[in-house]
Amino acid sequence: MTHPVKGIDHCFALVDDLDAAAAQYAALGFTLSPRGMHSASKGTANYTIMFPEDYFELLGVLVPTELNANRREMLARMGQGLHAVACRIDDAEAAATALGALGIATQGLGSFSRPVPLPDGSEGIAAFSTVAFTPDETPRGMVFMCQHKTRDTVWLPELLGHANTACGLGAVLTVSDAPAADAAAFARLWAAGEVLGTDAGFTVITGPDSAPLLVMAPEAMAALYPGIDLAETPTGAFTALRIEVSDITAAAACLDAAGIAAVTTATGLAVPPAHAAGVIVEFVPA
Repeated sequence: MTHPVKGIDHCFALVDDLDAAAAQYAALGFTLSPRGMHSASKGTANYTIMFPEDYFELLGVLVPTELNANRREMLARMGQGLHAVACRIDDAEAAATALGALGIATQGLGSFSRPVPLPDGSEGIAAFSTVAFTPDETPRGMVFMCQHKTRDTVWLPELLGHANTACGLGAVLTVSDAPAADAAAFARLWAAGEVLGTDAGFTVITGPDSAPLLVMAPEAMAALYPGIDLAETPTGAFTALRIEVSDITAAAACLDAAGIAAVTTATGLAVPPAHAAGVIVEFVPA
Protein backbone atom coordinates (compact mmCIF):
# COMPACT_ATOMS: atom_id res chain seq x y z
CA MET A 1 0.00 0.00 0.00
CA THR A 2 1.23 3.54 -0.80
CA HIS A 3 2.70 5.53 2.09
CA PRO A 4 0.31 8.50 2.59
CA VAL A 5 2.50 11.05 4.44
CA LYS A 6 3.81 13.77 2.13
CA GLY A 7 5.87 16.12 4.30
CA ILE A 8 5.68 18.58 7.18
CA ASP A 9 2.51 20.69 7.21
CA HIS A 10 3.18 22.65 10.39
CA CYS A 11 4.57 22.34 13.89
CA PHE A 12 3.51 23.70 17.25
CA ALA A 13 4.97 25.02 20.43
CA LEU A 14 3.10 24.07 23.60
CA VAL A 15 3.48 27.09 25.88
CA ASP A 16 2.91 28.01 29.52
CA ASP A 17 1.24 31.39 28.86
CA LEU A 18 -0.34 31.70 25.43
CA ASP A 19 -0.69 35.47 25.26
CA ALA A 20 2.83 36.04 26.65
CA ALA A 21 4.20 33.69 23.98
CA ALA A 22 2.23 35.54 21.29
CA ALA A 23 3.76 38.83 22.46
CA GLN A 24 7.24 37.31 22.22
CA TYR A 25 6.69 36.15 18.64
CA ALA A 26 5.18 39.48 17.63
CA ALA A 27 8.36 41.12 18.97
CA LEU A 28 10.39 38.82 16.70
CA GLY A 29 8.62 40.36 13.70
CA PHE A 30 5.94 37.76 13.00
CA THR A 31 2.34 38.47 12.04
CA LEU A 32 0.06 36.36 14.22
CA SER A 33 -3.52 35.31 13.56
CA PRO A 34 -6.23 36.37 15.99
CA ARG A 35 -6.43 33.96 18.90
CA GLY A 36 -8.28 30.82 17.84
CA MET A 37 -10.52 29.36 20.54
CA HIS A 38 -11.01 25.61 20.70
CA SER A 39 -14.03 23.95 22.27
CA ALA A 40 -14.86 24.29 25.96
CA SER A 41 -14.07 20.61 26.44
CA LYS A 42 -10.61 21.05 24.93
CA GLY A 43 -9.96 24.19 27.01
CA THR A 44 -7.18 25.30 24.67
CA ALA A 45 -6.51 28.08 22.17
CA ASN A 46 -3.88 28.94 19.60
CA TYR A 47 -2.21 31.56 17.46
CA THR A 48 -0.89 30.67 14.01
CA ILE A 49 2.08 32.11 12.11
CA MET A 50 1.35 31.44 8.45
CA PHE A 51 3.68 30.97 5.47
CA PRO A 52 2.72 30.23 1.86
CA GLU A 53 3.20 26.44 2.12
CA ASP A 54 3.35 25.65 5.86
CA TYR A 55 3.02 27.30 9.26
CA PHE A 56 3.89 27.42 12.95
CA GLU A 57 1.44 27.38 15.84
CA LEU A 58 1.47 28.49 19.47
CA LEU A 59 -0.83 26.31 21.58
CA GLY A 60 -1.80 26.96 25.19
CA VAL A 61 -4.17 25.64 27.84
CA LEU A 62 -6.64 28.28 29.03
CA VAL A 63 -8.86 26.19 31.31
CA PRO A 64 -7.91 22.79 32.78
CA THR A 65 -10.21 20.06 31.45
CA GLU A 66 -10.14 16.30 31.23
CA LEU A 67 -9.26 16.48 27.53
CA ASN A 68 -6.19 18.66 28.06
CA ALA A 69 -4.78 16.72 31.02
CA ASN A 70 -2.13 15.19 28.74
CA ARG A 71 -1.05 18.63 27.49
CA ARG A 72 -0.75 19.89 31.06
CA GLU A 73 1.26 16.84 32.07
CA MET A 74 3.63 17.36 29.11
CA LEU A 75 4.21 20.97 30.10
CA ALA A 76 4.90 20.06 33.71
CA ARG A 77 7.23 17.16 32.86
CA MET A 78 9.01 18.40 29.73
CA GLY A 79 8.73 22.19 29.79
CA GLN A 80 7.35 24.53 27.17
CA GLY A 81 8.69 24.66 23.64
CA LEU A 82 8.53 22.85 20.32
CA HIS A 83 6.54 19.71 21.13
CA ALA A 84 4.94 18.56 17.89
CA VAL A 85 5.32 18.18 14.15
CA ALA A 86 2.21 17.81 11.97
CA CYS A 87 2.45 15.96 8.65
CA ARG A 88 0.72 16.55 5.33
CA ILE A 89 -1.90 14.02 4.31
CA ASP A 90 -4.94 14.01 2.03
CA ASP A 91 -7.29 11.97 4.23
CA ALA A 92 -6.79 11.09 7.90
CA GLU A 93 -8.86 7.92 7.94
CA ALA A 94 -7.26 6.60 4.76
CA ALA A 95 -3.82 7.48 6.10
CA ALA A 96 -4.40 5.49 9.29
CA THR A 97 -5.48 2.49 7.24
CA ALA A 98 -2.54 2.73 4.85
CA LEU A 99 0.01 3.16 7.62
CA GLY A 100 -1.41 0.18 9.49
CA ALA A 101 -0.94 -1.94 6.37
CA LEU A 102 2.69 -0.77 6.27
CA GLY A 103 3.21 -1.80 9.91
CA ILE A 104 3.28 1.76 11.27
CA ALA A 105 1.02 2.27 14.29
CA THR A 106 -1.32 5.22 14.76
CA GLN A 107 -3.82 6.39 17.36
CA GLY A 108 -6.38 9.09 18.10
CA LEU A 109 -8.17 9.40 14.76
CA GLY A 110 -10.70 12.23 15.03
CA SER A 111 -12.07 15.51 13.70
CA PHE A 112 -12.54 18.97 15.17
CA SER A 113 -13.19 22.56 14.16
CA ARG A 114 -12.76 26.05 15.55
CA PRO A 115 -14.18 29.49 14.69
CA VAL A 116 -12.01 31.88 12.65
CA PRO A 117 -12.45 35.69 12.51
CA LEU A 118 -12.46 36.72 8.82
CA PRO A 119 -11.26 40.04 7.30
CA ASP A 120 -14.80 41.26 6.51
CA GLY A 121 -15.78 40.96 10.17
CA SER A 122 -17.65 37.70 9.75
CA GLU A 123 -16.71 34.38 11.26
CA GLY A 124 -15.68 31.24 9.40
CA ILE A 125 -14.86 27.72 10.50
CA ALA A 126 -11.52 25.95 10.29
CA ALA A 127 -12.03 22.18 10.19
CA PHE A 128 -9.48 19.39 10.46
CA SER A 129 -9.13 15.64 10.84
CA THR A 130 -6.05 14.33 12.61
CA VAL A 131 -4.41 11.05 13.52
CA ALA A 132 -1.17 10.58 15.47
CA PHE A 133 1.70 8.17 15.29
CA THR A 134 1.95 6.19 18.52
CA PRO A 135 4.72 7.10 21.00
CA ASP A 136 6.54 3.90 20.07
CA GLU A 137 6.87 5.19 16.50
CA THR A 138 8.19 8.64 17.47
CA PRO A 139 11.56 8.77 19.24
CA ARG A 140 11.22 12.45 20.20
CA GLY A 141 8.24 14.71 20.74
CA MET A 142 4.90 14.08 19.08
CA VAL A 143 4.33 13.56 15.36
CA PHE A 144 0.80 13.55 14.00
CA MET A 145 -0.99 13.99 10.68
CA CYS A 146 -3.37 16.79 9.75
CA GLN A 147 -6.02 16.82 7.04
CA HIS A 148 -7.13 20.37 6.21
CA LYS A 149 -10.78 20.59 5.22
CA THR A 150 -11.00 24.40 5.01
CA ARG A 151 -7.67 25.73 3.74
CA ASP A 152 -9.22 29.07 2.76
CA THR A 153 -9.95 29.91 6.41
CA VAL A 154 -6.44 28.96 7.59
CA TRP A 155 -4.17 30.40 4.88
CA LEU A 156 -5.59 33.93 4.96
CA PRO A 157 -3.63 36.31 2.66
CA GLU A 158 -3.30 39.04 5.28
CA LEU A 159 -1.44 36.65 7.58
CA LEU A 160 1.32 35.78 5.09
CA GLY A 161 3.34 39.01 5.35
CA HIS A 162 5.84 39.38 8.21
CA ALA A 163 8.06 42.29 9.19
CA ASN A 164 10.97 39.86 9.54
CA THR A 165 10.27 38.64 5.95
CA ALA A 166 9.65 35.04 7.13
CA CYS A 167 8.43 32.86 4.26
CA GLY A 168 8.57 29.23 5.40
CA LEU A 169 9.79 26.51 7.71
CA GLY A 170 13.47 25.83 7.09
CA ALA A 171 14.10 22.84 9.38
CA VAL A 172 13.10 21.25 12.66
CA LEU A 173 16.03 20.28 14.90
CA THR A 174 16.16 17.84 17.80
CA VAL A 175 18.78 16.60 20.26
CA SER A 176 19.26 12.85 20.61
CA ASP A 177 21.55 10.54 22.55
CA ALA A 178 21.18 8.02 19.69
CA PRO A 179 20.92 10.22 16.60
CA ALA A 180 21.48 7.51 13.98
CA ALA A 181 18.77 5.23 15.36
CA ASP A 182 16.34 8.09 15.99
CA ALA A 183 16.84 9.52 12.50
CA ALA A 184 16.09 6.12 10.99
CA ALA A 185 12.94 5.80 13.11
CA PHE A 186 11.74 9.25 12.07
CA ALA A 187 12.39 8.56 8.38
CA ARG A 188 9.78 5.75 8.41
CA LEU A 189 7.07 8.33 9.06
CA TRP A 190 7.28 10.00 5.62
CA ALA A 191 6.80 8.53 2.17
CA ALA A 192 10.00 10.22 0.97
CA GLY A 193 11.77 9.63 4.27
CA GLU A 194 15.53 9.33 3.77
CA VAL A 195 18.46 9.75 6.16
CA LEU A 196 21.53 11.68 5.09
CA GLY A 197 24.60 11.73 7.32
CA THR A 198 26.36 15.07 7.92
CA ASP A 199 29.31 16.23 10.02
CA ALA A 200 26.84 17.54 12.62
CA GLY A 201 24.47 14.55 12.72
CA PHE A 202 21.69 13.25 10.50
CA THR A 203 19.21 14.96 8.19
CA VAL A 204 15.84 13.30 7.63
CA ILE A 205 14.35 14.26 4.27
CA THR A 206 10.57 14.54 4.73
CA GLY A 207 9.39 15.24 1.20
CA PRO A 208 9.48 17.75 -1.67
CA ASP A 209 8.95 21.37 -0.61
CA SER A 210 9.01 20.22 3.01
CA ALA A 211 11.28 21.18 5.90
CA PRO A 212 13.80 18.49 6.87
CA LEU A 213 14.27 17.13 10.38
CA LEU A 214 17.81 17.39 11.78
CA VAL A 215 18.78 14.91 14.50
CA MET A 216 22.04 15.45 16.36
CA ALA A 217 23.91 14.66 19.54
CA PRO A 218 23.84 17.22 22.39
CA GLU A 219 27.42 18.35 21.79
CA ALA A 220 26.72 18.93 18.10
CA MET A 221 23.63 20.99 18.89
CA ALA A 222 25.56 23.00 21.49
CA ALA A 223 28.24 23.75 18.89
CA LEU A 224 25.58 24.87 16.43
CA TYR A 225 24.13 27.35 18.94
CA PRO A 226 27.06 28.56 21.06
CA GLY A 227 26.11 30.26 24.29
CA ILE A 228 22.48 29.13 24.16
CA ASP A 229 21.27 26.99 27.06
CA LEU A 230 19.69 23.86 25.55
CA ALA A 231 18.18 23.07 28.97
CA GLU A 232 15.65 25.87 28.32
CA THR A 233 14.09 23.78 25.52
CA PRO A 234 11.67 20.91 26.24
CA THR A 235 13.14 17.62 27.42
CA GLY A 236 12.50 14.79 24.98
CA ALA A 237 10.84 16.92 22.30
CA PHE A 238 12.23 19.24 19.61
CA THR A 239 14.90 21.85 20.18
CA ALA A 240 15.04 24.45 17.43
CA LEU A 241 13.05 25.76 14.48
CA ARG A 242 14.72 27.28 11.44
CA ILE A 243 12.61 29.92 9.73
CA GLU A 244 13.46 30.96 6.19
CA VAL A 245 13.46 34.71 5.56
CA SER A 246 13.79 36.60 2.28
CA ASP A 247 15.83 39.38 3.93
CA ILE A 248 18.06 38.47 6.87
CA THR A 249 18.84 42.17 7.43
CA ALA A 250 15.14 42.87 8.01
CA ALA A 251 14.98 39.99 10.48
CA ALA A 252 18.01 41.37 12.32
CA ALA A 253 16.36 44.79 12.45
CA CYS A 254 13.27 43.32 14.12
CA LEU A 255 15.44 41.70 16.78
CA ASP A 256 17.37 44.92 17.33
CA ALA A 257 14.14 46.89 17.70
CA ALA A 258 12.96 44.40 20.32
CA GLY A 259 16.25 44.58 22.21
CA ILE A 260 16.96 40.88 21.62
CA ALA A 261 20.59 39.83 21.34
CA ALA A 262 20.68 37.15 18.66
CA VAL A 263 23.43 34.57 18.37
CA THR A 264 25.21 34.52 15.02
CA THR A 265 25.35 30.96 13.71
CA ALA A 266 26.92 29.32 10.66
CA THR A 267 23.58 29.58 8.87
CA GLY A 268 21.84 32.66 10.29
CA LEU A 269 20.69 34.36 13.48
CA ALA A 270 19.39 32.37 16.47
CA VAL A 271 17.01 33.68 19.14
CA PRO A 272 17.50 32.08 22.58
CA PRO A 273 14.52 30.10 23.96
CA ALA A 274 13.91 32.62 26.74
CA HIS A 275 12.67 35.03 24.03
CA ALA A 276 10.63 32.45 22.10
CA ALA A 277 8.63 30.39 24.63
CA GLY A 278 11.16 27.59 24.92
CA VAL A 279 12.08 27.33 21.22
CA ILE A 280 15.42 28.23 19.64
CA VAL A 281 14.23 30.19 16.62
CA GLU A 282 16.90 30.53 13.95
CA PHE A 283 16.36 32.89 11.02
CA VAL A 284 18.11 31.65 7.88
CA PRO A 285 18.18 33.06 4.31
CA ALA A 286 15.60 31.43 2.05
